[in-house]
Order: sequence, then structure tokens, then C-alpha cells
Amino acid sequence: MRICFVGSGTLRGFREEYENANEEIGQDTKKADLFIFGFGGMGEVNYEKELKGETNYFEDAALLSKTGKTIVVCGCITDTRGHKRKSVLVAENGRLSGVSDMLNVIDGELASGAALRVYDTNAGRMGVIVAEDLNFPDVVKSLAVCGSDFIVCPFGRLRDSLQSVLLRASAYCYGVPIFFCADGYCMIADASGNVAFASPHSPVYAEFENVKEYHLIETRRRGFYHT
Repeated sequence: MRICFVGSGTLRGFREEYENANEEIGQDTKKADLFIFGFGGMGEVNYEKELKGETNYFEDAALLSKTGKTIVVCGCITDTRGHKRKSVLVAENGRLSGVSDMLNVIDGELASGAALRVYDTNAGRMGVIVAEDLNFPDVVKSLAVCGSDFIVCPFGRLRDSLQSVLLRASAYCYGVPIFFCADGYCMIADASGNVAFASPHSPVYAEFENVKEYHLIETRRRGFYHT
């Protein structure tokens, strides 16, 4: 699996450069199974303006996914009649697959979302963590239990090394790799809790082989008697 992390710059600017590079260099050089953008890729998206055709942020993502025959994941701020949320857009092969919203909002800075979602893609079942939802282990656990083969986490700007620790711990505890893309830093934490890839560059490509392991875990618990 080949992943392209784009932590800086806009999705539209990257799409234009990507299309030009394909013409000049050849598509195999720039091809990836998954493109992940941070929250600078789109900025703020107003749903009403998108529906009226006044803006075309979602179209840019769909076009990039169509050109590259790939999956595009991009963080953004969505505005629904004044209710702003941190969200992640997912597009594949020229179509918009959906938008996931951040569930846990700290101190009411933005509105919260309502549900988690696992996307069926050509690369496997993909769970989505929206930004600071990474701080809540139940989010990762739920996505893993619901059958995610891998999880993506677009993020904003890093303030310390906490996210790196959380990524490794979550990937290890719930047995699913996490692909992380922030402003100025990207990382892959594998299911063993190791850093499989990390880089401050953008765009940057990484190769990753997702090895699935299953183990039988037995526990003893008081109560729960058979009748």
C-alpha cells in the first residue's frame, strides 16, 4: 500500500501539480493508493455555498481521486448554517464517499458530530479519526471493533509529542495501524506500536504493508452465570 501525505499547501494546488507531473513524468511515479491531507488542504467549507456551486472544494477532492484512481482524505472546517465542525472528507474514484465529523469537542470551541463511520474502499475498510478525537481511546476502539483494516487521522498543528504517544499506544492496544497527517509532520503507527514511518516533509510518499494478526484472548470475570 502506497500512501501520500500532504501536510502543507492546498488540495487544489496539489491537484494541479499532480496532474502536471503525471503528464511530464508519468503517472506511475506519483501514483498512490491513498492521499491524506491535513486541515490546511481545504480550510473552511460552507455547505450552502458548495450546494449552490459558489465553491467547489469537494469537487477538487473528487477530481483528484478520479485522476489518481485512488482514495482522498482531507481535513476541513465545515459550516452548516453557522454550526462549525472539524470534519474529514473522503472521496474515491471520482465520487464523494462521505464526511466524518469530530465527536468530542473540548470547551465548546466548535460543534460536535453525531456518529463514527467506517468506509469500504478498494484498499480495505478504512476508519476515520477527526483531529482531537485521537485523544479519546473509545473512538479508536470503536473503529477497530467495527472492522477497520486501517485508520486515518488528519490533524491540525502539533503542539507537543502527545499525539505520537497516543498513536503508538492506540495502534498497539486495538491492533490496527493508524496513518497520521498534521501540519509539518506525518507518521504511521503499526499494530505492534512501532513507528513504521515518520517525516516532516510534504508531500511525501510511504510504502506500508498491513499485516493482520488475530489472537485468542481469554479473561476471567466474576458473575455472568449460565442459567
